[in-house]
Amino acid sequence: MVERPALSRARVVEAAVAVADRGGLAGVSMRNVGRELGVEAMSLYHHVSGKEALLDAMVDWIFARIELPGAERPWRQEMEARCSSARVVLARHPWALGLMESRSSPGPALLRHHDAVLGCLRANGFPVRLAAHAYSALDSYVYGFVLTELHLPFAPGEGAEEFTAKLAPPPDVYPHLAEFVTELVVGRDYAYGDEFSYGLDLVLDQLEQRLAEQGP
Repeated sequence: MVERPALSRARVVEAAVAVADRGGLAGVSMRNVGRELGVEAMSLYHHVSGKEALLDAMVDWIFARIELPGAERPWRQEMEARCSSARVVLARHPWALGLMESRSSPGPALLRHHDAVLGCLRANGFPVRLAAHAYSALDSYVYGFVLTELHLPFAPGEGAEEFTAKLAPPPDVYPHLAEFVTELVVGRDYAYGDEFSYGLDLVLDQLEQRLAEQGP
């Protein structure tokens, strides 16, 4: 008989993440998490006080996996790395998007992450208000991009070229759409995900300009 590892808060949270990864947040319940671990649901209450506390812990689990920016390094490269890391983590765990900023009991990893982002911006000369604007703009961009990327209407294994071939927009009716498909998609190996870096640069360029306008 194989002995199971001792139950712990970390194992409970990881099991909840596994349940959510398979079936979304709707599947996360104390009973389902207990089943994932091979224990009765009541056993979980020794480690989390209930489902709401478990959801809070899952958010903290997500933030703990996003790269933290360093205050001692240039802000632009740190924000770029942090945004790219967030994109990867959120794409891997789609359920987190709707949960991350909605919890009223933030955990230490979430608070540490927010503090590190603001600390990096402040250490690089961002006034408090501009740092707040920067954080909001960057998160809005990353979250919005990931949400779009996750819901692209492509079939498994299908790329942009295969998808647009099914649409075949007639040039006489949709001239600009047809131009886009012809110039950028057909035979060009176009991937929507490649737009991430370009769009992020636009946001960072504008923040860089706004920071310069602040003066010494």
